[in-house]
Amino acid sequence: MAALASWLDARAHGGQWLVRIEDVDTPRCVPGTDAFILGQLAACGLVPDEAPVWQSRRGAFYQAALDKLALSGRAYPCGCSRKDIEDTLEALGRPRERHAELVYPGICRTGLHGKPLRAWRFLTAVSMPNSRSVHAGRAQDAIENIATSVQWSDRRLGAQQQDVAREVGDFVLKRADGLWAYQLAVVLDDAAQGVSHVVRGEDLADNTARQILLQRALELPTPRYLHTPLVLGENGEKLSKQNGAQAIDTDEPLAALRAAGALLGLQPQADDVPGWLAQACMAWRAAYGAEARGGPAEQGR
Repeated sequence: MAALASWLDARAHGGQWLVRIEDVDTPRCVPGTDAFILGQLAACGLVPDEAPVWQSRRGAFYQAALDKLALSGRAYPCGCSRKDIEDTLEALGRPRERHAELVYPGICRTGLHGKPLRAWRFLTAVSMPNSRSVHAGRAQDAIENIATSVQWSDRRLGAQQQDVAREVGDFVLKRADGLWAYQLAVVLDDAAQGVSHVVRGEDLADNTARQILLQRALELPTPRYLHTPLVLGENGEKLSKQNGAQAIDTDEPLAALRAAGALLGLQPQADDVPGWLAQACMAWRAAYGAEARGGPAEQGR
């Protein structure tokens, strides 16, 4: 559904539609899934304007950005296990609520203290007047006990705000297993591909504030965001393989498009794929405005 929404947004507003294979979590990626997904999109008439980008092939690019953040004092090494974090929060009287974010309390901001490096984290709270301490390798001297609150406007959800320091803490950029975190990879690739408008599922809206902080730290532009509704299972959670989701049947692409369109509030009456997509574009433009676009503009997931 998010892929259809992003395609419609690009076509309705004269932009380009880009597809990225976000496969940084390589152990969980089933071989051949990327080709299968691209085939499903093509069967529904959704063809990207540029060749897809595979994140698993861009490690050197991500490492260069991490090095830049570390040099400026905005990234630091962390030796904490999940249990270390939970124990520290418990000792601070801040036990994690069920299903809530495990907020990192900044244990390794003052150094590893003999612990082996496990991951790299982004420093969310900094004191600009003490920035010289950062370059001297004393990131802890550059910290202020103030929350980093981010505000942005979602094209569908409206005004949004998140206090990243309080609600998330210093988040991971590179994991203990050496894999790149989604937050860093997506921010760098959005900028490298010239993405000006991101259309994705509402389950990713909570990531936006972290990504905006990274964009600011790396002096990268912030795209405009639109988060689409989710398809929910009977338990009220996002529909997935774990709760019975079935693969899209692209043997009947028009039926697949109609089902996705209905969830987006679109119900074109055309009885062929090209006609349905054309009518859906008109409806999308009426719903989300005629914003002019230039260059690569959209990102499907």
